[in-house]
Amino acid sequence: MSWVIWALLSAFFAGLTAILAKVGVENVNSSLATAIRTSVILVITWGIAFATVPSGHFVMPSRRTLLFLALSGMATGLSWLCYFRALQLGEASRVAPVDKLSVVFVIVLAALFLKERVSWQQAAGGALIVAGSLVLAWRPS
Repeated sequence: MSWVIWALLSAFFAGLTAILAKVGVENVNSSLATAIRTSVILVITWGIAFATVPSGHFVMPSRRTLLFLALSGMATGLSWLCYFRALQLGEASRVAPVDKLSVVFVIVLAALFLKERVSWQQAAGGALIVAGSLVLAWRPS
């Protein structure tokens, strides 16, 4: 399958996650809910790794790789903690669009730190995402 199919599946499951998580955080501390979710993810991802990586091919990554994967994991954990708390406090249909501003952050951070060139399409798309997030999340008082 191409990256587009995988990305669409990711988007679908992320959307499903918001709905399931909103129901799941109703009567529990959002941090505990995140810990439970993360434990499930841990079991599933290790199961997939053991099932798909040929035996003898588990190689210890370099220290640099481990560092950046650990930092990525920390960022993911913080993102999930914030996301679950936001879902607990707000409507899923308003929280999710604001969360998707992560796309805009990726464009900006990739340009700053990875030296990726920002095309006019990315700039325009990012601006549309910001506008769309504001339209979807904003409710008059």
